[in-house]
Amino acid sequence: MTAAVQTAPAANFVRADQLESQPPPRLVHGPLAWARANLFSSVPNALLTLFALYLIYVIAPPVIRFLLIDAAWTGTDRAACREETVGRAVGACWPFIWDRLSYFIYGSYPVPEHWRVNIVFLLGAIGLGWTLWLAAPRRALGALYFFVVFPILAYILLSGAPALGLSEVPTSLWGGMLVTFVVSAVGIVFSLPLGVLLALGRRSKLPIVRLLSVVFIEFVRGVPLITVLFMANTMLPLFLPEGVTVDRLVRPLVGVAIFSAAYMAEVVRGGLQAIPKGQYEGAMSLGLGYWKMMIFIVLPQALRIVIPGIVNTFIGLFKDTTLVAIVGIFDLIRTVEVSRIDPVWAAPTINFTGYAFAAAFYFVFCFGMSRYSMMVEHRLAAGDRR
Repeated sequence: MTAAVQTAPAANFVRADQLESQPPPRLVHGPLAWARANLFSSVPNALLTLFALYLIYVIAPPVIRFLLIDAAWTGTDRAACREETVGRAVGACWPFIWDRLSYFIYGSYPVPEHWRVNIVFLLGAIGLGWTLWLAAPRRALGALYFFVVFPILAYILLSGAPALGLSEVPTSLWGGMLVTFVVSAVGIVFSLPLGVLLALGRRSKLPIVRLLSVVFIEFVRGVPLITVLFMANTMLPLFLPEGVTVDRLVRPLVGVAIFSAAYMAEVVRGGLQAIPKGQYEGAMSLGLGYWKMMIFIVLPQALRIVIPGIVNTFIGLFKDTTLVAIVGIFDLIRTVEVSRIDPVWAAPTINFTGYAFAAAFYFVFCFGMSRYSMMVEHRLAAGDRR
């Protein structure tokens, strides 16, 4: 007799609603995971992180207390920033900055003509934004405006044109941020194309062109910028015909441009050397001449590779504009130095306040250039991934 074993059918369960997705564990996603991967990934990294936090703990509170908490914010003279007058320890003297802000921006430029400088700043901001905004319409037209039209308009507005009813303003009256922007803008605009030409010349197969490029680059890179400025200020007029003079502001402009061009040439040359030989051979197989090959094939790839080096040179150039004060040009640093000896604002913290303001000014613009270059790099990297 066979015993039949009856088994119950397996129970089946079908969920009627969908479960919500659960967040990943904190140790693999989120702030804790980021800190673990970037700040405490190893023992040396953890020690460096702790040391950096300690430095922040030691340095940040006194700086914040000096610049913000204990700072004087209102006043008309040194009495607002002196401990014996206020009755407490006084940090940064910001009334000094508010009182001298016009001088820091315009220098000795005539007050009734400040509107001309303001229009130049506005036109420059429009052109710069139009050129740097990657999604801007008709960017080629914006580049033409910024590099051709704007310099002409800026020169007419700042220097003056009696035929147009604009009184002449000599460059000896220019100063402050105005001079800083002019020197840095001229240096940046001219250093890149000059640097590209010098880099191409150094890699040229023509011995004379290569020799001249090498001599120029090595000579300029072998001397300090101060020496170049002194040479441009004192020796440049000696090479001109008798009776011909060069404006006192144009001399350091020439020195800064050629100094930055020499460094830019080496940056661009590094990009040219990174281009594979097959790119040159492919361009020549298409029948392209030397300049078409460079403009349409090689240089776009080379400049793309060396974007960090180019921006680094621009940042160094922007900060090096402070050296023009040595040859008598009143840039921002020079206006701060002149203002801090004003007896109306004779207070112990005036020096620190003026230099802190200048440091914040340079940091904002240099940090902006750095962040923009990073954005361009990420955009180009995203295009490569696509």
